[in-house]
Amino acid sequence: MSPRKPSHFALTDAGLRASGKTVERPLKQLSGLRRQVLEIIDEVLSDSSQATDAVREQLRQHIAAHPGHPEEALLEHLSELRSEQPDQQGGQQREQSEPGEQDQPGDPAPQGEPESQHPGSPRLEAVLRDHMLMTAFQPVFDLSTGTAVGAEALTRFVSDSGDPADFWFAEAEDSGLRTDLEFAALESGLEAALKLPPHLFVALKLSDEVCLDPRLPGLFEQSPLAPGRVILEVSGKFPQDQADSLDAAVAPLRSAGVRLCIENTGSFFAGASHILRLKPEMIKLERNLTAGLNLDSLRQELVAAEVAFAREIGAVLTAQRIETKDELDTLTGLGVTLGQGYHLGRPSVQPREWAKWGGKARHLASPGGRGRTAKT
Repeated sequence: MSPRKPSHFALTDAGLRASGKTVERPLKQLSGLRRQVLEIIDEVLSDSSQATDAVREQLRQHIAAHPGHPEEALLEHLSELRSEQPDQQGGQQREQSEPGEQDQPGDPAPQGEPESQHPGSPRLEAVLRDHMLMTAFQPVFDLSTGTAVGAEALTRFVSDSGDPADFWFAEAEDSGLRTDLEFAALESGLEAALKLPPHLFVALKLSDEVCLDPRLPGLFEQSPLAPGRVILEVSGKFPQDQADSLDAAVAPLRSAGVRLCIENTGSFFAGASHILRLKPEMIKLERNLTAGLNLDSLRQELVAAEVAFAREIGAVLTAQRIETKDELDTLTGLGVTLGQGYHLGRPSVQPREWAKWGGKARHLASPGGRGRTAKT
């Protein structure tokens, strides 16, 4: 890999350095105003909505035109957006004034028609009743050795519709069955994990609601899978005021050996505050940071910041959706420890495929500040 140019954050006095010998504290060296500017830039660039593609590209152009001066880049960006806003607002007002066929979100239900919070879903109820779901696993690799060290559980549904899992869980959310469906998926994943090679850790993705559900500890008490093999993966989007509740809820499981992973799906700076409080054993990079990473120097700087931060708190950093060799080489060069994706191994529901994910077992880094080493 060719030598990397000076870090965007380094040019703006953030002082982020990622090397095997020295890791400077990434958050404390940001000046007040400059930190706010970088947070705003990071929030805009971390948005994955297609509707804001043009805005993100416009901001990148301003940053490139003002290297080392993010304040000027952001000011120019906001000025340009403001100059475009009157036309956009006019268009939005005209569009909203047009009569529509559907009620706007938040409008009260017509009189005499009680509003239903959970309309129900017959096909979801059938899935839960008849256990028509199964677990696929995707291998997770140590990027420095190419050795499989874990597997992430992914839910698959037995249905003629062919709908992906995201559709099912969204439907469950609308039907008031999200928690029930997640518990069914967890039970399926824990049972299927017994057929994995015994040295692999098992990553199970949970919503915040399920993490706080009092039934969760009992589920793991009844499972024959060793707690030390389990990693609970939680989204980093949970509300700030729930961090303490989440920590308390998973504390008994972590004491038993279960480890915690937080997917940093939001801004690096916002996610860092959650992570510092929870001290997870693993941090997972959001999907949008990986795709085309080798072609985007700015996102490389964000990943470098994540690498430095993970090293500082003693967590393992893992990337998902690695789909090309160039993406893999870039992530490895930046110091990312673990990874998964189609380039490394596809999901499978076949135990005979899982059996091929053998090899030398590796160790995850010790939890930040807890002074113990956990085996996979």
